[in-house]
Amino acid sequence: MTEPILEVSHLKKYFDIKGGVFGKSVGEVKAVDDLSFTVNEGEILGIVGESGCGKSTAGKSILRLIEPTDGSVKFEGTDLTDLTSEEMRQLRKNMQIIFQDPYASLNPRHKVERIISEPLLVHGMKSSKERKERVKELLEIVGLEAYHASRYPHQFSGGQRQRIGIARALANNPKLIICDEPVSALDVSVQSQILNLMEELRDKFKLTYVFIAHDLSVVKHISDRVGVMYLGRMVELTDKHTLFEDPKHPYTRALMSAVPIADPDVERERIILEGDVPSPSNPPTGCAFHTRCPYAMDICKEVRPEFENVDDKHLVACHLYN
Repeated sequence: MTEPILEVSHLKKYFDIKGGVFGKSVGEVKAVDDLSFTVNEGEILGIVGESGCGKSTAGKSILRLIEPTDGSVKFEGTDLTDLTSEEMRQLRKNMQIIFQDPYASLNPRHKVERIISEPLLVHGMKSSKERKERVKELLEIVGLEAYHASRYPHQFSGGQRQRIGIARALANNPKLIICDEPVSALDVSVQSQILNLMEELRDKFKLTYVFIAHDLSVVKHISDRVGVMYLGRMVELTDKHTLFEDPKHPYTRALMSAVPIADPDVERERIILEGDVPSPSNPPTGCAFHTRCPYAMDICKEVRPEFENVDDKHLVACHLYN
């Protein structure tokens, strides 16, 4: 059994809440609260959950684009949380991110050639000619033309901009790419093109993805395994077929029941959750989901469930099973 390329252990990210005349800390938002998972080389791990559950914060914390509050992130056995900023900078060529908004993630003042070639320059490609050749090659890889290098971002559609973002992420031949909802801002027809492109690139360059999304159909299409997050915590993690056919956690079941079915003759029991999502600045004690769970027991209100195996490689954090 090979070692996982990425090991996330007890990752936490808390943001201070400032208040009062002197701006003192009066509380904290627990955006990511004790997150643990592994990703194997060449795998696509999907992470899903409703808006505000901490998916994007987790992705940025893994890459230390925002500093984690606690926990460890090991990439190829190296703990990223122990590295200096310079050591981290050297390692970044192996870890990249594709951002959610292709309109905001590209500098509108720079031409495409500069946007894509900047990571090459930062990581040591001094020759201008080599950079131009690499930019041309990358544009063709993601389905654009070489002449697009001389244009500005505003001259492209959303799908084309996301292709430019993917080209930038691929520039230094990374091993791991965090995909932060890369298709959520795109039309459905364009989404499928980008997803197919990302699968082709995974096979061609032996990439590993952590694919963050809130659209279950997108995650089912592209992922090998899927983790479900709720209020900063992972509540279920298994391969995609098991998750969609036999969801264990009550929250996952509610999510699955909300996925529309194309056949109007098929009826599915719809699980409607009561109440609102609790605030991450004041999460419930015990299981974070107990305030909305139809199966909540007394222990759920007091004791936080362990995230552990209930079947073969099927991890669930729920007192119904452990």
